[in-house]
Amino acid sequence: MLPMNVSIRCLFFLACLQGGLSALAADQPNVLLIMADDIGIEGLGCYGGTSYQTPNLDRMADDGIRFTHAFAQPLCTPTRVQLMTGKYNHRNWRSFGILPPDQTTFGHRMKSAGYATGIFGKWQLQSYDPPDYPSADLRRATGMHPKDAGFDQYALFHSLHTEDKGSRYANPTMLEGLAGSDGELKTYAGRYGTDIWVEQILTFFDQHKGQPTFVYYPMALPHHPFEPTPASPGWDPSLPPPAQDPKFAKDMIQYMDTAVGRLLDGLKQRDLDQSTLVIFYGDNGTHQQVRSSMDDGRVVSGGKGLTTQTGIHVPLIAKWPGHIRPSVSNRIVDASDFVPTLLEVVGATVPDDQQLDGISFKGDLLGAPTVDRPAAFFWYDPRPGWDKDAFTRSVFAVDRGHKLFRDGRLFRLSDLPLQETLIDRDDWNDDDRAAAKRLSLVIAEQMAGVDEPPLVDETGTPVDPAVDPAIDPAIDPAIDPAIDRRR
Repeated sequence: MLPMNVSIRCLFFLACLQGGLSALAADQPNVLLIMADDIGIEGLGCYGGTSYQTPNLDRMADDGIRFTHAFAQPLCTPTRVQLMTGKYNHRNWRSFGILPPDQTTFGHRMKSAGYATGIFGKWQLQSYDPPDYPSADLRRATGMHPKDAGFDQYALFHSLHTEDKGSRYANPTMLEGLAGSDGELKTYAGRYGTDIWVEQILTFFDQHKGQPTFVYYPMALPHHPFEPTPASPGWDPSLPPPAQDPKFAKDMIQYMDTAVGRLLDGLKQRDLDQSTLVIFYGDNGTHQQVRSSMDDGRVVSGGKGLTTQTGIHVPLIAKWPGHIRPSVSNRIVDASDFVPTLLEVVGATVPDDQQLDGISFKGDLLGAPTVDRPAAFFWYDPRPGWDKDAFTRSVFAVDRGHKLFRDGRLFRLSDLPLQETLIDRDDWNDDDRAAAKRLSLVIAEQMAGVDEPPLVDETGTPVDPAVDPAIDPAIDPAIDPAIDRRR
């Protein structure tokens, strides 16, 4: 049997011979990966949302591919670490707001593939806890500095200590520098952070025209504090921002869409749209204070931080004129899949000497059949970390019809997006039992042979799993007695 990456390349080659998609250009494509901060599928019109005007993302979906079963972790750091490393959190988790400095990111990998690499937006992966938080001294400044993350240039909000981060919106503060340099904190009086980053991204493409370019844009929008944007009536950066109010979430979601439109227009104006793969993704669900309407009449409350579908079901849209045909994919995608996908798209070798959990979805982008992902796996425990004590450890797997937790809870997923129902064991039907067995095997396979990070409280102090309600027990043997139930 051929290795997976060889099989995918063969299938793609055959599709091209049969008159399918145009073949990849000899030159490596540019890649712009945009990740919004706190947006579930209910926030976009192309997914059935009706509360916000998102014409640019809707048009991007019309012109490209829209994934209907893309998932992210419920909070930002778990997703960002998984996205950048291609590994599930139980393999490299330390604490919230920390990217372990010994990890290899997609910045390093794309740089090794010959790319100019830039990152602009939000970091929050080097030092998160404020100094007065219990045991913060054990974690402060222990993460990865952006200068070491594999990017030639960076301009990032919250790169250093939490108390030094400043604003990400009006009068923004960001750390700017080049690979290997400590960078310089700059504040842009009278400006808006998103506008600065859009300009910097397009300038980065200008500076590296003729060289394959990879830009990662972890947006600040539409993360709280909910504040006016430059498109809001009466926006005035010379005044202190008004008290944060969820009513501004609409303005922020729509300005998120505006920023994507400016980037797409900027690439087209530079004749780079045909040579650039643009991907839009969300890092977790919408903030819990935000309520959004869907075209089926439902009003959906955001699920950020929660293991509900509203916390993990996010948009994923990709556009690459001449290569991606307008389509909709029901392939399951999670954050670990981006590393192998990016490497295969640019013709780089996917390493087999390191533990990568992702499965490439390159074939889905380019219209060639690929090996499907049976489920998305989640090891989720954002502790320790300041203000994360309300969360608990959850280990679970999700496919298109069910969600199973390691403690044996089983949810049916409806045809209506974001809807789920907990099913009592006595009410399981044959489909439920088959799904429970199937998903329990996914959980067991991922956890096999793994030294699971120790259970800790919010300060990072080890606790006894027997007395901590945050730990979920192993899979109930009634589901499948053959499963190895190690934690």
